[in-house]
Amino acid sequence: MKMSWENIVQNKLRSFLTILGIVIGVTAIIALITVVQAVIDNVNEQFDSVGANTIVISVQGTPLKQGLTDKELMDINQIDGVSGIAPSINTEIDISRNGTIYEDIIVDGKNETFFRRNSDLLSMGRGLNVLDVENKNRVCVISADFMHKAFMGENPVGQNLTIMGSVYKIVGVVDGADESVMSLMSGNTTDIYIPYKNLMSLTGQNRVYSLEVYMSEEAENTKQISDTIEQYLDNLFNHKDNSYMLIVMDSLLDMMRSMQSMLTTALTAIASIALLVGGIGIMNMMLVSVTERTVEIGLRKALGAEPRLIQVQFLTEAIMLSTLGGIFGVIVGLTISFACGAVMDIAIPISWGAIALGVGFSAAVGIIFGFTPAKKASELNPIDALRSV
Repeated sequence: MKMSWENIVQNKLRSFLTILGIVIGVTAIIALITVVQAVIDNVNEQFDSVGANTIVISVQGTPLKQGLTDKELMDINQIDGVSGIAPSINTEIDISRNGTIYEDIIVDGKNETFFRRNSDLLSMGRGLNVLDVENKNRVCVISADFMHKAFMGENPVGQNLTIMGSVYKIVGVVDGADESVMSLMSGNTTDIYIPYKNLMSLTGQNRVYSLEVYMSEEAENTKQISDTIEQYLDNLFNHKDNSYMLIVMDSLLDMMRSMQSMLTTALTAIASIALLVGGIGIMNMMLVSVTERTVEIGLRKALGAEPRLIQVQFLTEAIMLSTLGGIFGVIVGLTISFACGAVMDIAIPISWGAIALGVGFSAAVGIIFGFTPAKKASELNPIDALRSV
């Protein structure tokens, strides 16, 4: 090991360039796996928090039948296994407060079930209740982002906003981390929530086109519930194709996890190509080293060194190069991962599996690509080697 290390140090530039290939490969593996897994975990956490036991219905309608009426919403709500429904209506409008106009504000119409289901989202005040929805009370709940934009450190609860000419009293604030399934799928961030019947009146709608159906936690057969809802909607729209879309979030989550697993595997395979290139660099360096040290090898063999010891020396040198590259690659990979996490504002957990994979793979590269040069060195004829002086 001492002789191997001395040879690495004596050829600093060549050793650095050889190690660099391994560093790049391990860095790619660590950074890709760690960052992608963190993003995947973040997305799954959001969908899990709002999507468990949830069915999302989006209605396109037919020329003869548009949207869902209150009675039809009630029929869906009374299906066995359904614990509640949350209609969703949204629009983008300008609103005002104390003479200041805020443009392109996303207003979402919700009911009490949505806030009961997502009660942990409230950071101040209360959510909408059943009386607000049924009586069309002019109350609203705002997001934390809108609070920071419009109230500048003031307590907004109890204050008023003017929405399409009507004055609404703020009763609560959501912390901004929420988003319903539909908001997550659409990518839109809601600024203000009002009773959905109020928004229907303000926008002139008399039908609901989107809703979330919540299944009870005791429901054992989600497929049976979704089939019952699907049958009801088929009858409602005369079995017309593309008249509605029904998504069972549990099934979607399972499909997402399967796709994410394949994505991680594919990215790891792509990143491993860089390690293979680094391995070829190690083999090239070791072959050059064998050629340069032919006299040394011949002299050692003439003095009694066994071929096995010669092979171990050169193999040790290759493993040391790849292991050094693996260690530096882990450090650089984790640094890049944490930097990406800071930019994307997500937590980056240390992936010990990725670290083990990177270091293990780099050591394996040293053994595999160092074996051929080491074997060549051990098979040199001492007489021919000394003759080359």
